[in-house]
Amino acid sequence: MRFLPTALPGVILIEPRLFGDERGFFMESWNERAFAEAGIDARFVQDNHSRSSRGVLRGIHYQRTRPQGKLVRVTAGCVHDVVVDLRRASPTFGQSLGLELSAENRRMLWVPPGFGHGFVTLADGTDFLYKCTDFYAPEDERCIAWNDADLAIDWPLDGLEPKLSARDRAGAAFADAEVYP
Repeated sequence: MRFLPTALPGVILIEPRLFGDERGFFMESWNERAFAEAGIDARFVQDNHSRSSRGVLRGIHYQRTRPQGKLVRVTAGCVHDVVVDLRRASPTFGQSLGLELSAENRRMLWVPPGFGHGFVTLADGTDFLYKCTDFYAPEDERCIAWNDADLAIDWPLDGLEPKLSARDRAGAAFADAEVYP
């Protein structure tokens, strides 16, 4: 596996090694030893899987007092994945990063605690998987508006009106959001 740093300290793009032949392929999606050697010392307690049609936008989500680290990947389809630094003391506070994750490129992204996370699906039947370092706590979940002007995230919507949940339609302004110290 290749572990590639990104413009946001702590967020790491992971390119797994692929072993393939005419029958298909094999790859490791998690190896505790390899990840620890790359500086990702995570204990996962929950795996999640979502399937979405093209244009579904989820986020920007985070848990305020029980922050989750997430290892995210796509097994069918494609997403534009977005992370936002919500650590007030960070030199990259309020900055975002967007990357394409797809079944084709098989890339994974490590999103450490302290970041907000979201994605928009770029293909029908997109399967998005994520391993979490803490359990989902609905009372602790927060949502920042996906289209907040201060964040100015460049979502590749190509003229699509994003499909949003009620929670995502009611996301808080970044300026009013409860963030991390």
